[in-house]
Amino acid sequence: MTAFRDLHLSGLLILPNAWDGGSAALMRAKGARAIATTSAGVAWALGWPDGDALPVDRVVQVTRDVARAAQGLPVSIDFEGGYSDDPAAVAAQAKRLVEAGAAGINIEDGGGSPELLASKIAAIRSAVGPDLFINARCDVWLRGLAKDGPVAEAARRGAIYAAAGADGLFTPGLTDETDIAAMVGMTALPLNLLAFPGLPDAKTLEGLGVRRLSAGSGIVGATWGRAAALAEAFLSDGRSEPLGEGALGWAEVNALMPTAE
Repeated sequence: MTAFRDLHLSGLLILPNAWDGGSAALMRAKGARAIATTSAGVAWALGWPDGDALPVDRVVQVTRDVARAAQGLPVSIDFEGGYSDDPAAVAAQAKRLVEAGAAGINIEDGGGSPELLASKIAAIRSAVGPDLFINARCDVWLRGLAKDGPVAEAARRGAIYAAAGADGLFTPGLTDETDIAAMVGMTALPLNLLAFPGLPDAKTLEGLGVRRLSAGSGIVGATWGRAAALAEAFLSDGRSEPLGEGALGWAEVNALMPTAE
């Protein structure tokens, strides 16, 4: 598990988030250095909405599937808000993810208090020990929680999460270059950003000191968009040719999949 932590120590770790075992195998084949999931993509693939609705048993199974497909790469699981407001229950569920193969998790404050998330982080740390990389997601930007001072509020929350045992700080929605530089300087935790319109490119982010960049639901959303367009066209005229445009062949996809546990 320390291998995943080491990836945050220098340079920029880019994570093209997966949503099931097959997409994890694809990301591995394309050169990802670790496999992280997107909670939205996982939920959609299983026919559930995003937003702490997915049964924990399904998250545990996805963790097993992704870890198998990752073939030894570190795996980080998007744990949403922990699927409970009870820190002890969250910790017990996080332990199941570790046992299923997770080297890291994301856990978010959402609309809850930073103190609640800190309690969850502390409980997880106590339950699983020091190795699990806990990435604390701060939703100040996504939810507009501090419009007049989001950097200061995120830094305040980051300090609370670090004291509770977090290893990283995830601030989705932060895109302004000046604010990014300020955020890096105001937190002792490796800063994780989300692919978002207006975000500087990877080289610029690395120069600013950002240590992790996540695609989030961007790739799976694009995949759903392409699938929707193809389905609509096929239902309209039944033509086969568009289905092959830009597609990977059966043999190419099949070869990506591991054949053993």
